[in-house]
Amino acid sequence: MKLYSDPGNIHTLKIAIAAEFTGSRLDLHEVKNDVQVIPYLNKSKLPALEISEGQFLFSANSACRYILSKAGQDIDSLFVDQWLEWEAAELQPVLWRYLISVFGQGKTEPKLEEAFRSLLGQLNQYLHGRQHMVQDRVSAADIVLWSSMFPALCDVPSPKDWLSEFQNVSYWFNRLSQHPAFQTGFTMVTQGKGKSAFKASILAQPPPPPTDLDTRKLKQAAPATSEPGTSDTKSSHKETQSAVNEETVTPEELSRVQEAWLHGKERVPQPLERKTPILPQPSARNILITSALPYVNNVPHLGNIIGCVLSADVFARFCRLRNYNILYVCGTDEYGTATETKAVQEGVTPQEICDKYNRLHTQVYDWFNIGFDFFGRTTTPQQTEIAQDIFWKLYHGGFVLKDRLEQLLCEKCDRFLADRFVEGTCPFCKYEDARGDQCDSCGKLINAIELKDPKCKMCHNTPVVKSSEHLFLDLPKLEPELSKYLDNAFSQGLWTSNSKLITKSWIRDGLKPRCITRDLKWGTPVPLEGYTDKVFYVWFDAPIGYISITANYTPEWEQWWKNPSQVELFNFMAKDNVPFHSVIFPCTQLGARDNYTIINHLSATEYLNYEDGKFSKSRGVGVFGDNAKDSGIPADIWRFYLLFIRPESQDSTFSWEDFMLKNNGELLNNLGNFINRALTFLANNFAGEVQPMQLTEEDNRLLVAVTRCLKAYVDNLEKIRLREGIGNILTISRLGNQYIQANTPWVLVKGNQEERAGTVISLSANISRYFIVGPVPVL
Repeated sequence: MKLYSDPGNIHTLKIAIAAEFTGSRLDLHEVKNDVQVIPYLNKSKLPALEISEGQFLFSANSACRYILSKAGQDIDSLFVDQWLEWEAAELQPVLWRYLISVFGQGKTEPKLEEAFRSLLGQLNQYLHGRQHMVQDRVSAADIVLWSSMFPALCDVPSPKDWLSEFQNVSYWFNRLSQHPAFQTGFTMVTQGKGKSAFKASILAQPPPPPTDLDTRKLKQAAPATSEPGTSDTKSSHKETQSAVNEETVTPEELSRVQEAWLHGKERVPQPLERKTPILPQPSARNILITSALPYVNNVPHLGNIIGCVLSADVFARFCRLRNYNILYVCGTDEYGTATETKAVQEGVTPQEICDKYNRLHTQVYDWFNIGFDFFGRTTTPQQTEIAQDIFWKLYHGGFVLKDRLEQLLCEKCDRFLADRFVEGTCPFCKYEDARGDQCDSCGKLINAIELKDPKCKMCHNTPVVKSSEHLFLDLPKLEPELSKYLDNAFSQGLWTSNSKLITKSWIRDGLKPRCITRDLKWGTPVPLEGYTDKVFYVWFDAPIGYISITANYTPEWEQWWKNPSQVELFNFMAKDNVPFHSVIFPCTQLGARDNYTIINHLSATEYLNYEDGKFSKSRGVGVFGDNAKDSGIPADIWRFYLLFIRPESQDSTFSWEDFMLKNNGELLNNLGNFINRALTFLANNFAGEVQPMQLTEEDNRLLVAVTRCLKAYVDNLEKIRLREGIGNILTISRLGNQYIQANTPWVLVKGNQEERAGTVISLSANISRYFIVGPVPVL
């Protein structure tokens, strides 16, 4: 294994000690702290452990655990996981600021010092009577915590003598300091320069993020102070009681949970029988769900997946659990410039590109367990038939204008350049790689002729401006009707704040005629004489794909799409697609005068960024669906994390390190830990049989707290607050963990309180049953 590190990197110490402890061979390669070792990250990340050619671990904690595990010396304990998470999420943000402060300034602010003292106090309390962090031998928790705190406890020019203040930490720290592996690892990293070798690396690190220094919150974040089998549970019991009694429990709530506990199962409705084809039912809530149609010019990246298909899938699963009659359709958007461009790049026909990427998209979504009722495509006879029918109705209704459009002509290629065949400088933000239809940097829509210094994407020559006659949708004529419809939709439907804001800004600025044709070959043909050499513009044509895809699913598609009195239409997309779905497509439907089902609810996400930059399909930046599929990480883990960071109200960021922390901390240590503790204890101590239960007031209060979470969960998912809904799920398992920790069934079962132990663990097992159904929309 090769280890890349800048000189004196304190995190490298974790990996070096693990290698020495296990006798693993490690080749240390020193690089400057700004060198980008890992090719698929867009910034330097050190240390980096290359475990095989091209495969890296860039979390020092994970690398330490990997080395121990490979040597068969890892301790498989949730307490190791919890302490590693505590080190990364709670200790490091405070410790790093502390180290930079004392090394760079020779002093610290009182709040920072007090925060570090609080964390050391938690560790000191836990280490009472222990020689190691977990069990009776060195674990990854020992190596990671010792390495992290070494500069603060031994090397900082600080007046604070932490080791004399915290005796248990001192005993543990000094004992490990005498271990040969710790001494040899230290020498390897410092290269004989001693403790001062760490200073330069610490001061070279980027400024740490702001840290909450509230010691009360830091205390709440600490791992449990006792492992199963110990009796140090007083503080845990108090914290659990505080969590359960956070709000006043009313007698009515207690009465309802007691009644539901006894008779709730009898009132559970039977699942709705879903027959194919799914059609609207007179007595049901009929919900039609669409997610933005993905282009076939590339594999979808994680931002595309969470912004559209995954969010829609979670809502669709939830609706099925609620016994709503739903149809979820999607498909690949296959016409337009993007397809022609990709076909030229790959030297194949547009149809071959469509076939290839429709297959790739299908494979990615199947792997992510996206439950479409039908996943289709837009290159179908139904698309041509329906799009041309809508056009003729608009044309004969007086909503289509003829006008000349200035376009860019590449004289070398002898063709008018559609939007995505042109790149140049954005006229608004000066971004140098803007496309001819939209700027990736500022997000604004652009007419290609507005670009500064435009270049043909195919030959890189400068095009000239020429005019050509085109057809336009008369949006100003439809604006009053659209405004009236939207006022009602905003008041009655579920619209994210960004979708309302974007839509209202378009209306406020006044709608202008919108060109609906393009000088291309690959697209739905325009049927009007004199324009038959043109095709429909993708943003006129693509939303009609929702209708044609449904028509490919069932010949009775009009029951969904021409039935606004019985059908609710939900659209899911990223915010850059909003105006096409909230303005242009509704105007198209209204102008057709054909009783179309028009958007009722629109859920638009903000952007998901990648590490310190943006996802980009065209530039290959980020994690793409096939990368996730080939990662060896199960799809449900990707689903969980993407929904946990879903950019609902502001941009969020995918980070590999956070990906590891959230899944280990929440999915494993919280939710998985609760289910495992409850069911394993039941199996080991009661032969897997749920015991007769005598519920106490504390037990009923727990059920009240769980019921509140369930109600909040249902409310959040009904209102498409998916990220908040995940929080409700995790709160239930957190309450369960606190309840088990407070009641110590492992102590009760050894004494004369086996009946109480049976009640505690059986109630926990009953609560764990919720996780068979509750997380189904997510996992």
